[in-house]
Amino acid sequence: MQLSDDVIACARIVQAGDPDRFRATMAAPVTARAVLFPLYAFNVEVARAPWVTSEPLLAEIRLQWWADVLDEIAEGRPVRRHEVATPLASVLDADGARILHANVNARRRDAQRLQLTGPADLLDYVADTGGALLWAAARALGSQDEARARAIGTASGLANYLMAVPAFLARGINPLPEMTEQQYADLLDGQLANLAGQRPDRALRIAALSAWRTSALLSRARRDPAAVPQGRLAEPAAISHLRLMWRAAR
Repeated sequence: MQLSDDVIACARIVQAGDPDRFRATMAAPVTARAVLFPLYAFNVEVARAPWVTSEPLLAEIRLQWWADVLDEIAEGRPVRRHEVATPLASVLDADGARILHANVNARRRDAQRLQLTGPADLLDYVADTGGALLWAAARALGSQDEARARAIGTASGLANYLMAVPAFLARGINPLPEMTEQQYADLLDGQLANLAGQRPDRALRIAALSAWRTSALLSRARRDPAAVPQGRLAEPAAISHLRLMWRAAR
């Protein structure tokens, strides 16, 4: 199977904007790549919308554009021609589009530079971003295991968020809410526990390749909290590559 030009364009967006998901998707079967690349390109576009401008109103307009795309898909209306919106419409059904609205709405708080108020607020944010995205991806591949997909996606969302902390700090933004050491430990322990459990169905296993680093990242953040602001969470590239290959082969 060859990927269409639209999907290849999405793959390039993911490669530039989300290298981890690009690597994970390239480890998936080709048929799955045709589904995942448009979804992950959508996520790149939505995630960066609040940060390409310092004007909250302009960021809101960008996010509303994507919300309108999802509405067009959900309502079965013609979808505007766009290098991401067009292939996205071919892999999402109405319910899938509605799932991803949570992702767009969560980014509105980024556009408004709203501070997270506590661990529960942070957990809600990563559930609406990483959790919703992974469930939409797994569902598009044929999974019916919503609870497991959302749990894995939420844990992955938290790991990715912690990885981004140094970039936020460089912008003069403190992205983490106030929390005690015990609250921090409980937050990470809870997400590590959510990664354990029964083996996912095949479709979810493919979608969850994007979470291949999650356990290692959260475990390091739990052992060494200072690694988060100091940007020391990532493991060596060779180990990370082997971990992905092992996950893809299971």
